[in-house]
Amino acid sequence: MRKIKLTKEERWIENHLEEFVPAGKDKYDEIVQAIAARKKDAVLNIRVNSFDLQHIKQKARKLGIKYQTFISEILHKVAQA
Repeated sequence: MRKIKLTKEERWIENHLEEFVPAGKDKYDEIVQAIAARKKDAVLNIRVNSFDLQHIKQKARKLGIKYQTFISEILHKVAQA
């Protein structure tokens, strides 16, 4: 039988399956709306200081997320404030 190689994220999910519980219709609809509200549908090209970008990348690595996602979350928080 062929062994499937899982990503780090897939291994984490597999190891924590017992923590996940089924969601009711109301909760499911709430989750779907939240995901739709956070959908990224625009592209932004900006120039930033390389020193700042290095620090952002380091902080994103510590959080275990991609730096583009981290920047997007920062922008979202500022836009909602």
